Amino acid sequence: LSPLLWRKVRKGLSAGRVQSVAVRLICDREAEIEAFTAEEYWTISARLKEKTSKEAFDSELVLIDGYKAEIGNEAEANSIKEKMAAEEYQVKEIKKKERRRNPLPPFITSTLQQDSARKLGFTSRKTMMLAQQLYEGLDVGSNGTVGLITYMRTDSTRTSETAQAEARDYINNRYGTNYLPAKPPVYTQKKSQDAHEAIRPTYIELHPGALAQYLSKDQLKLYSLIWSRFIASQMIAAVYDTITVDITAGRFTLRASGSQVKFEGFMAVYTEGTDEKKDDKDIILPELEVGQMLKLSKILPKQHFTQPPPRYTEASLIKTLEEKGIGRPSTYSPIIETILDRGYVIRSEKKFQPTDLGKIVTDLLKQYFPNIVNIEFTAALEKRLDDVAEGEIQRNYVLKEFFAPFMSTLEYSDAEIGHVELPVKISDTPCEHCGKLMVIKQGRYGEFLACPGFPECRNTKPILKDTGAKCPVCSGNIVERRTKRGRIFFGCKNYPECKFLTWDTPTQNNCSICGAFLGRGSVKKGVTVLRCSNENCKSRTKRTVKPKAKPTRRKKIDKESSNSSSK
Repeated sequence: LSPLLWRKVRKGLSAGRVQSVAVRLICDREAEIEAFTAEEYWTISARLKEKTSKEAFDSELVLIDGYKAEIGNEAEANSIKEKMAAEEYQVKEIKKKERRRNPLPPFITSTLQQDSARKLGFTSRKTMMLAQQLYEGLDVGSNGTVGLITYMRTDSTRTSETAQAEARDYINNRYGTNYLPAKPPVYTQKKSQDAHEAIRPTYIELHPGALAQYLSKDQLKLYSLIWSRFIASQMIAAVYDTITVDITAGRFTLRASGSQVKFEGFMAVYTEGTDEKKDDKDIILPELEVGQMLKLSKILPKQHFTQPPPRYTEASLIKTLEEKGIGRPSTYSPIIETILDRGYVIRSEKKFQPTDLGKIVTDLLKQYFPNIVNIEFTAALEKRLDDVAEGEIQRNYVLKEFFAPFMSTLEYSDAEIGHVELPVKISDTPCEHCGKLMVIKQGRYGEFLACPGFPECRNTKPILKDTGAKCPVCSGNIVERRTKRGRIFFGCKNYPECKFLTWDTPTQNNCSICGAFLGRGSVKKGVTVLRCSNENCKSRTKRTVKPKAKPTRRKKIDKESSNSSSK
């Protein structure tokens, strides 16, 4: 297929049973987003309190006359608000439950890549590179060079009995017997090759705090993630107390829900990252009784609009491929790098967006080779390959079954498909070498300008995104630029005459002393700052510091472990 794409579309392209399906998933999601039409809807909540209490709590309208509350516009919302204001509010039903949240199994390759992307912002390529370094071994002082984790290319959650015993000793000594399950957990899993254990630390006693001085910042982050996940996987479930209160107000039924961590269990060490933002704070409701009358404090209508499905992040794409049985965990990182290198997709705000080239190649494959980009076919072929590996079916039979119809389709499409012209976007920027209007092309890190006279003229230029800020040196426009590796920085549009540049993101705020724009950057110890872009300004010594979110419990534990180790 790849030579066919070279002949019909452009040299340097490729196709494959995993990479082409990955691109199709991204293209199909983009088509859903483009076809999406936002619809307005409203929700109404009532702020209530006990008649003798000053503390209020929120409840949401869920039923009107026993049917689901569906409010389409502001007029409906205001009408319902007026009617609700005239009603009396009474507690109808209270449901209390104890909910348990079990720990997740130790990492396999795909889940490590997903959680690393969500929590650390690492690409799958960077994750695997760092994991390789941890596996091969690093100098950790008096212990010499030590391999810190088990093999990182695995799809098995199996853990050795020795490692489980060491983990249980650590948990018992650090947290107590209350945090230990009666028996070491065994995690069920779908069929895997099981050649290697799950990804875990090789020595439990080498906790992240003890290694902080020996590892690089990123190595320590990934090691901490692996160490914490493994320890948590050997701990007992977390326990929540949940309460749901139904409240009646005439025709209307409202619901208030609360939850509180009763016993943190494994969450003392680790909680999984998610693609969606979740509020894990405890929501505590007052002590209420069935039949109790409540006082209405305020009615709060709120407008919403339905949202299109989100673009795939690296974590969600890997999760989807794994769930659908496409490819192997060890192949996801190179597959993602391949579709980026080919220019089929780009990363935009850490999400994948298909290019015109990616859409054209996908449409071509869907038309002439539907099996190759068919999710069910690809997953079924993956299983056939497993059957061959296990001796359940002859490889020649599988090859013959696939190859003859494939070659027939290949010959037909080669004769049928003409040369595919990629759409060309012409800019209004002339090439300074030959005078032709430059065209907009797609690269790995987004669009750029290129001379259409290639190969005689090889001139290229970045497309500069204006930030609205002014250069503190020459008053030129500050534009967004990228390094060769795709990292964003900001500089003066008048480069090379003006060589001003900064890593700080320009804001619309100006310095009160010199008037230059303030840039948002970061300094050590997890704080972000707003600082004047003028390096000669006196305010550079006075920084407006905004601390980030408080450290998680896991980080606090690691620090405490480090202190106790040093003692």
